[in-house]
Amino acid sequence: MKKTAFFILAVLIVIVGLLYFRGGVSDSMPSLKIGVTSGPHALILEHVKERAKKQGLDVKIVEFDDFILPNAALSQGDIQINSYQHQPFLDEQVKNRQYTIQSIGKSVLMPMGIYSHKIKSLDEIQHAAKIGVPNDPTNGGRALLLLQKAGLITIKADVQQPTLLDITGNPKDLKIVELDAPHLPRSLEDLDAAVINTDWVFLAKMDVKSAIYIEAPDSPYVNVIAVKIGDENLPEIKRFMDLYHSEDTKKFIEEIFKGAVLPGW
Repeated sequence: MKKTAFFILAVLIVIVGLLYFRGGVSDSMPSLKIGVTSGPHALILEHVKERAKKQGLDVKIVEFDDFILPNAALSQGDIQINSYQHQPFLDEQVKNRQYTIQSIGKSVLMPMGIYSHKIKSLDEIQHAAKIGVPNDPTNGGRALLLLQKAGLITIKADVQQPTLLDITGNPKDLKIVELDAPHLPRSLEDLDAAVINTDWVFLAKMDVKSAIYIEAPDSPYVNVIAVKIGDENLPEIKRFMDLYHSEDTKKFIEEIFKGAVLPGW
């Protein structure tokens, strides 16, 4: 029995040694956990994931259904990257929550639009109509600026992140209703219109092209890819960024979304 046990141990040592010298242990595939919101960001990451695997990088995708949790998960180390937010939103989160995270590159622009199940154009918006907007500060401000560009309200000059208190003109006496961003699509039955992020439009299986008004391609709200400060130079993160910013990924975005989502780099 002792000889048998000794023989088995010797075989195991030889196997481990062979794995080590052939790279089976020391050269294991590096991995990254990347947080995204469901919808376009997740679809893009699925494409990048397949290409990354062929180049020796294991990408694990973690999907979230709100705008707050991905930064919390990144800050806590549950994920190493997130890809879902624009720079003003990240700046607000860092300021208010003291996160030590930063953007390391742009991803895509998902134009915010005004949507409705009841009307087909801005001209049909009636007096005292109920208009939904996101209730978080940055997307809420972005929505108000879009309503201003649409000619529906006016806002104090030089206000970068307006709130309802910054509205100086509202000729149609619109009733602006603040709601959680993910809830806006399913609230359209109770609203005359709503300003909705493309993420939630896709998840609600609505047609982005059905927007009655939409942001211009030169919008400053291009989404970014974020990591914890100090991780930006990790080899696996640099490899991921090269894959994301490739012509292959750009072509995928253009073919799949047909202008509804635009490469931002």
